[in-house]
Amino acid sequence: MWVAIPLLRASHPEPAAGVTAVAVLLSLGLDRPIGGVISAGAAVLASQLSIGWVNDALDAERDAAAGRCDKPVAAGKVSRRLVAVLGAVAAAVCVPLGFLSGWAAGLVSALALASALLYDWPLKSTVASVVPYAVSFTCLPAFIVLGAGKTPPLWLLAAGGLLGAGAHFVNTLPDLDADERAGVRGLPQRFGRRGSLAAAAVLLPAATAALAFGPPGPPPVLFWPALGVSLIALSWGWYRMSRDTTSRAPFLAVIAVALIDVVFLLISGLNLD
Repeated sequence: MWVAIPLLRASHPEPAAGVTAVAVLLSLGLDRPIGGVISAGAAVLASQLSIGWVNDALDAERDAAAGRCDKPVAAGKVSRRLVAVLGAVAAAVCVPLGFLSGWAAGLVSALALASALLYDWPLKSTVASVVPYAVSFTCLPAFIVLGAGKTPPLWLLAAGGLLGAGAHFVNTLPDLDADERAGVRGLPQRFGRRGSLAAAAVLLPAATAALAFGPPGPPPVLFWPALGVSLIALSWGWYRMSRDTTSRAPFLAVIAVALIDVVFLLISGLNLD
């Protein structure tokens, strides 16, 4: 049992839980049978566990050199080999779980997983580092909607892509200095802290706006409260980071924005026309 907690921490539990919650809420909003909701949620959770474990296995030496005591593998609390094996097992489990939602949804789920793993290696250190985030977050709503037997509208896909791109810039902020020292030169590192903040400040509200202005008709009255709460959450994250540049608060704020967006979408009526 002593290894369970380090393994959980190595899986990046906060984004894993947040992204899985988004998938489950969307599935419920589309009135999928409970079996479909469970299988879709399990597929997304397996993909998130795989991405987290593979990431920590690949980055173990770099994290150790940077003194990342919060990383269980780098801190020696769990073996690199174990998390690598678990990451591979989770990926292998994710694929058939995705196909339980249908062939089209299964292919999209597999694409999302492959894209995210390509971020872990080799795209993380390239100018194309934002692409896997945008692709995988675009695939998330596509997977859920296709699994419900519907066609995902472009505005929903755009919202997912914008949210993913913004999440990438935010997620790298606490590690920018360590990444620079380690030679990681993804797009946020090239933009710098101010540039990454500016990119996130444009992309994340744009995701909420896509949900409001994308469907036919005027935006729901709940759009402005949802946007306001999202901006408050992001402001809280920026404030915490201004006090501690290594704080994960900005990324937790992005997860909150994603959940706010989904709740807004469901309360306003999930119009997929």
